[in-house]
Amino acid sequence: MGRRAILQDITLEIGRGEIISLVGHSGCGKSTLLRIIAGVETIDTGQVLIEGQEVDGANFVEPEARAVGFVFQDYALFPHLSVRDNILFGLKRSPRQQAAEAAADIMRRIGIEHLADRFPHTLSGGEQQRVALARALAPRPGIILMDEPFSNLDQGLRGQVRANTLSLLRSLNATVILVTHDPQEALSAGDRVVLMRGGRIVQAGTPYDLHDNPANPYAAEFFCAYNKVSGSYRDGTIETVLGAFPWSGPVRPDSQPTLYIRPQAITLSRDDGEFTARISSRSFHGETEQFELNVDGLESSLRAVTRERFPAEIDVVKVSISPEGVLVF
Repeated sequence: MGRRAILQDITLEIGRGEIISLVGHSGCGKSTLLRIIAGVETIDTGQVLIEGQEVDGANFVEPEARAVGFVFQDYALFPHLSVRDNILFGLKRSPRQQAAEAAADIMRRIGIEHLADRFPHTLSGGEQQRVALARALAPRPGIILMDEPFSNLDQGLRGQVRANTLSLLRSLNATVILVTHDPQEALSAGDRVVLMRGGRIVQAGTPYDLHDNPANPYAAEFFCAYNKVSGSYRDGTIETVLGAFPWSGPVRPDSQPTLYIRPQAITLSRDDGEFTARISSRSFHGETEQFELNVDGLESSLRAVTRERFPAEIDVVKVSISPEGVLVF
């Protein structure tokens, strides 16, 4: 049987002290790329360099000699070892006194000294995550690899643990590659975001780049649930049932592009707007409310997200669309 390439045409350079969010749907190759950097998987072609030294390619450097720390999704703590001994396990190549001092220092920095004599099964998810991070950081690796490190935490705890972890990593000027499938986590965590699909990099850039200027429909829809409206291009405008939108980007003459409209770009009003819509459903999310809108001539409903409050008895609204919230593909 033929072999299928898991990763193809991957070129990625990461600066010292940079935090990279590696994001994409399950099976896109994120974790495989992490394992290649760690030395758990090997490449068939190409090179992997760390600090300018080739660690995979013509030469192969064993994982333990790469100065790479790994925080696994399930934390992979040794159940029969205390917190202190779990951290010391990663320092077994160091002299005993030096290892003890390094373990004590990282426990102090992460704030888990009080857990030193506890065992993993007695710890909460957030505490286990911090112990796993301490074990990875104790040998002072050049790179920290984190594979879905927050996914096992409850939603309420996840944000706080993530913020604390990233703050610590930045204070240590750590170089970090964080794998996640959560678009919002990727945007909020990384100095740069690398979006993958089918073993390839789709787009890489700052969080603002990927959110505001997606390279293609896949990148757009990964980070936002757009309304998609068909149109036709003529003389610098795209004509739709919602009106005409100016467009100076690359569009073939007489083509039929699709407008991608952000829900937040739709403004609702009782009596001031460009066209009329009927509210088919609404759902309250605390600070915002989401509306499903039916518009004459449009096959699918429009989804709008707004901070405006509309009384329950109102079922017809006026609608305007901000051009800044519209993309064309």
